[in-house]
Amino acid sequence: MRQYIILGITYVLALASFYFFVVNQTCDCTKVIVQPVIEERDEDETDSDENGDSQNETNGTDENGESQDESNGTDENGDSQDETNGTDQNGESQDETNGTDQNGESQDESNGTSENGDSQDEQDTTVREEASGDDILWGVDSASLTTEDFYRCVTTNFGDPEIWGRYLEDKEGVSFGLTSEEVELLHREGVSILVIYNHFTDGTSYDKGVAEAEVAIEYAENIGVPEGVAIFANVEPFYPIDSAFIQGWYDTIEPSIYTPAIYGVFAEDGDNDVRIAFEAAIEENPDILDNVIIWTNQPQIGITTEDNAPEFNPAAPEDSLAWAYQYGIDAETCNIDTVLYQSSILDYVWRPDQ
Repeated sequence: MRQYIILGITYVLALASFYFFVVNQTCDCTKVIVQPVIEERDEDETDSDENGDSQNETNGTDENGESQDESNGTDENGDSQDETNGTDQNGESQDETNGTDQNGESQDESNGTSENGDSQDEQDTTVREEASGDDILWGVDSASLTTEDFYRCVTTNFGDPEIWGRYLEDKEGVSFGLTSEEVELLHREGVSILVIYNHFTDGTSYDKGVAEAEVAIEYAENIGVPEGVAIFANVEPFYPIDSAFIQGWYDTIEPSIYTPAIYGVFAEDGDNDVRIAFEAAIEENPDILDNVIIWTNQPQIGITTEDNAPEFNPAAPEDSLAWAYQYGIDAETCNIDTVLYQSSILDYVWRPDQ
């Protein structure tokens, strides 16, 4: 009997030891391991990185243990990036169809923003839509330098020009380039300047149009021609020209700070290459018709004074922006041509208030 009692006590002690040293310790460890998983990771399966930080199957962690979704990355600050959205350096979201400017302000796919976040339409307003007047103004153009004496020659013998056409840079044996002194003189007299580029004699091929436009832009910037002013490509009657050249000229000037424009013989009668090329160009790209200003020298009436100027009746392609009409060339007194302008062109010449 005694030995049974001893065996019973031994059995109870063994059970007690098993409970306190095995079962109880197992329960405590389970609390330590399982409890964080329930609170932080829910039911997701977890791995751990080298530091023991948990990683979701679809989420990784950066070096600091911050979560990264499989389809989302994080920037250097751990801010989330959607697969269709990026973030700027401040962690602000960018939609895949929208970018942000330097301030993190959104840009729509079809709309950009200025540096201040101001919206820009997908296509700017056309030159035609911005036309703001149909009054007729009298003026001149000249290949000569404008001095005080030359200016007085014009005003004394012909009239008071509101617009004066001048060329960019010297072209040997043909024209003197506009100078800053001329700009100051003409603006002081209240005269606006129409800007002409005449440094080519071959107007064929797209690449040629691009190259000449790039030089024209450089020359205009060198003399300080302000934004928005039109640069007229000077196409003389004997120059070969094709639609590709006009397209290249347009594609280069139009996105610059300047406005594309063309001078030439645009009359319907005769084999006028510039008119044929222009009409072919607008068939290929209708935007040219609404954004390129035309200066035509037909029909020729002859030099007159301001008071005796003819009606404004330029020969030009239908619906073109024919806002300048050189009706008389090569005056004997003073080296000028006489020109009529539609007042809409005032937004595209170099005005005294600019």
